[in-house]
Amino acid sequence: MSSDSFHPLFIAVGIGAATSAYVFARKLLFGHDSREPPLAPQSIPLIGHMIGLSQRKFNYYVDLSKSLSTPIFTLSMPGQKMYVITTPDLVQLAQKQHKTLAFPPIAAKFASTVCGASKAAQDILAQNVNGDEGDHGLSMESNTAMHAALQPGADLDDMNRAMIQGIAASLDELQPAKEETRRLGLSAWLTKVVTEATTRSVYGPLNPYDDPEIVDAFWDFEAGLMSILIGVLPSLTARKPIAARTKVVDAFEKYYKAGGVQQASALAQKRYQAEVDNHVSLTDIARYEVGGSIAILVNTAPAAFWTLLSVHSHPGLLDEIRKEVDACTKRTDTDNGRSLDITVLKQNCPLLLSTYQEILRYCSMGTSIREVMEDIYLGSWLLKKGTMLQMPSRVIHQDAGLWGGDVDEFNPRRFLPEEKKNRPGDVCFRAFGGGKTLCPGRHFATNEVLAVVAVFISRFDMKPTAADGRWKIPTTMNTNVAAVVMQPDDDVEVEIKVREGYEDVKWSVSLRESDNIFAMVTEDSVEAVS
Repeated sequence: MSSDSFHPLFIAVGIGAATSAYVFARKLLFGHDSREPPLAPQSIPLIGHMIGLSQRKFNYYVDLSKSLSTPIFTLSMPGQKMYVITTPDLVQLAQKQHKTLAFPPIAAKFASTVCGASKAAQDILAQNVNGDEGDHGLSMESNTAMHAALQPGADLDDMNRAMIQGIAASLDELQPAKEETRRLGLSAWLTKVVTEATTRSVYGPLNPYDDPEIVDAFWDFEAGLMSILIGVLPSLTARKPIAARTKVVDAFEKYYKAGGVQQASALAQKRYQAEVDNHVSLTDIARYEVGGSIAILVNTAPAAFWTLLSVHSHPGLLDEIRKEVDACTKRTDTDNGRSLDITVLKQNCPLLLSTYQEILRYCSMGTSIREVMEDIYLGSWLLKKGTMLQMPSRVIHQDAGLWGGDVDEFNPRRFLPEEKKNRPGDVCFRAFGGGKTLCPGRHFATNEVLAVVAVFISRFDMKPTAADGRWKIPTTMNTNVAAVVMQPDDDVEVEIKVREGYEDVKWSVSLRESDNIFAMVTEDSVEAVS
């Protein structure tokens, strides 16, 4: 779901394309104040960091952080200068300055570029974009609408229940006949399941993504985001993704004209109303909604993929988590009926929850980003107006000084309650960003991943189809620019069959109230106590 995090290369290219003229005009590129964070050296002047990002991608900042051993450094690249924070203490300090170190102006620039918004819509979005004049305006009202719909409560429960029923239906369709097996690409199947369940829960019975052509068009658009961001001769370099985006926009226009949003979730309705109240045209509302689809779709399927793959490939883990989940299932009054409540699951499956959280630590690589709105000192370092500030989650997640000598390993027990003394505080877990712009969709995404994984392992046995019978963990270097969770470069082909002893079971999945949340971040712990 949406947050303040972006892929590092997405930032480097997107911000550079959008702000190079502005930065050059301020001569930020040509000078470095001794009061600013130290400059990170580069092997080739001007372009060395761009080369490093293109080759090492989300690991480049980790490399720099280890070599520099400073809590913040300066990255100088063509058309831009950026500061990169590497320690949780300084991240916390930056998050407290959310007006001066601001996210909304950046979000507005990306939304307008990625969504192809009209000049009129861009002007509306730019009005009071940072909330300096109060809580009015499209930027502020859209943010308020999104948080209101996604906070624990009745609106989120409605979305969760619709999503869970969609997942249950997909698993019913997946089930092979008795004593038969089925082969599938695990990542492709999960992407399909998550896309269907998520969009139906958000957009209701007239969901535009019920049309497979619109689904395919969205993923074509998502795959070509980099060419849209670069913006050089887009009619030639970004023809396919722009055409795909237009197709999805047209589908959303038809959806709104048919009254689809009136039957949709509170999230869709509140976001739509904020746009109507601010006089955004229907076409631009549809354009912005395509951008909103990126937020709700791109990261959940990879998170479910890595969790399910790790549960099966890590020795002994499947049996242990199955015991937890089986203990949460209940027999129903119907013949061979079994039910599973996701709320009960979150309260009684600590190893499953720990595994999921470790996946997010191990596989997330998003970077929180802020625009420096005026000169400010962050600790003892001067940050200059007009520059960008980055807080890469992977730098903190891969810091052995925080997490210990096994930081490079996947440890499914790392987040068990009894291991709390052996790990750093919650502020060091940055998969959902943090502070004022903490991802509002984290509760929904967590429920979705846990539902998919728990019900899948309850119903099916799965094994790799590789000739040697071993699980192969795919590489991730081609992860798309819109992603915050690593995406597999290649799919994992698997064979599934109904779990032995469960061939005739009829399954039902439910969710009680969502007030009892799974608190992974400091802000959730505060909410849970208050």
